[in-house]
Amino acid sequence: MRSRPSKVLIITYYWPPSGGAGVQRWLKFTKYLPSAGWIPVVLTVNPEYAAYPFRDESLYGEIPVDVVVHRTKALNYFALYNRDPSKIPHAGFASGEGKGFKSSISRFVRGNFFIPDPRRGWNRYAYRKACELIKSENITHIITTSPPHSTQLIGLRLKRRFPHLKWVADLRDPWTDIYYYDMFRPSLPARMIDSELEKRVLTRADRIITVGQTLASAFAEKAEIVAGKTDVLPNGFDEEDFQGVAATVPERFTITYVGTLSPAYPVMGLIGALKNLKFNNMPAALRIVGTVPEEIRNQFPADEDGLVTEFISYCEHPEAIGYMMSSSMLLLIIPDHRSNRSILTGKIFEYLATEKPILFLGPEDGDAAHLLKLCGYQGIFDYNDSQGIRDFITRVAEGKTVKRSGHHLEYSRRALSVKLGEILDRLV
Repeated sequence: MRSRPSKVLIITYYWPPSGGAGVQRWLKFTKYLPSAGWIPVVLTVNPEYAAYPFRDESLYGEIPVDVVVHRTKALNYFALYNRDPSKIPHAGFASGEGKGFKSSISRFVRGNFFIPDPRRGWNRYAYRKACELIKSENITHIITTSPPHSTQLIGLRLKRRFPHLKWVADLRDPWTDIYYYDMFRPSLPARMIDSELEKRVLTRADRIITVGQTLASAFAEKAEIVAGKTDVLPNGFDEEDFQGVAATVPERFTITYVGTLSPAYPVMGLIGALKNLKFNNMPAALRIVGTVPEEIRNQFPADEDGLVTEFISYCEHPEAIGYMMSSSMLLLIIPDHRSNRSILTGKIFEYLATEKPILFLGPEDGDAAHLLKLCGYQGIFDYNDSQGIRDFITRVAEGKTVKRSGHHLEYSRRALSVKLGEILDRLV
């Protein structure tokens, strides 16, 4: 039993002012870890040198005042792709809009020369600073979180230099099995190098954390030793984010989607279900909050076809919460890919926290669908089931949905931080 709190070094590329779902996980853990007996020390990249696809200045206000944050320089390899800092691609070029020769070359270079990803330009600076902190702060535990998976290589190198360190590798997404991996056109040698790096991280980390059981099982297949040292620690929601935000129901039946859309997200079944769908003599409205390439926007019909579609560019987190809370229904779409059963997006937990009806399009046997069923939600459909989607929307509009179970309360950030503290305790 520890007599006093211990320090844990959290190494994360995404940290305020970075926006997006990736930053939320460890921003919230640092908020609640002290109550579990662990003092977080954060190591991240200096925003002046960072390659963020999104920025959310509001998140600065969520950094706990007593958390010490260290920032370092980095080499921004994305500058070779585009000199405009406002056009840093998310999902590592995979969701960029470009279809031409330059885009193809950029993806090929990304997949074959920047392994595992271009944000590895931060690694040497982060490693040097981590070594200083481990010595000066008497740190015995470190956590590396990815993507970007290059961050895991920092932990791998630190473990070699400090064998006594207890290293927890947090992998929020698949590595070489991610749904957009093949879009980089990696050669066989590149695939082999990337797979070997992935295997080294999985085998040498003292503990592995993933966000869902399917993802945990997928990593366990990489090496025999992995299954016995893996914990599932899902994302969650912070009750404080919803304080003071009133739930409202708009006059027009409004379905809200928050997040990114790309060609991997099928929408034609949804569009077919919404066409000419009216309630109170008004067509249903679809509100999409996030990044949507022009080619996807063009798939949605004009207003005169019976569907009012509103596109809202990426916004700060509090505003996104506001859009969720002022909806009739929330929409969640999982990319159509062989690995999509493992996808458990972070926003699903905030969707649950709103207690709004949820329409889910994706694998009915995946982790996200399982979570929704566990919490009492019924609107789970295949991408192309237009009639089922339409019938469900109609039932919701008529007030015929079932009562939710309340099981989602187990996914509060505070409760999950207690579980994280227990994982760290077992490594003492």
